[in-house]
Amino acid sequence: MQALGSILKTYDISRKKYISQEFQDYGLRLAKELGDDKRKSLYIRLAKTQPRNVLEEARIFVKDASNVNSKSRLFMWKMKQLNEERKLKQEEKEKDKQSK
Repeated sequence: MQALGSILKTYDISRKKYISQEFQDYGLRLAKELGDDKRKSLYIRLAKTQPRNVLEEARIFVKDASNVNSKSRLFMWKMKQLNEERKLKQEEKEKDKQSK
């Protein structure tokens, strides 16, 4: 029988035991960067369902911001704004196609 301390010393924390998909890893890294470890599953779901360029743009926006109270709230706000802009652009493209 080994002591618990010796077992914990040999345990590799950096090993990603339950991560089998790339989006899971990205979501976990995003949660850690935003300091929102309580909502890891939210960020994993966002990484799976949202376009990666929107997530990256919002992440960079938060990273560049200074004196932020809540990085996660700022991230969600920016992501919402980017999705609305994307939706407007798609609607404009559809109108242009219909008018031709």
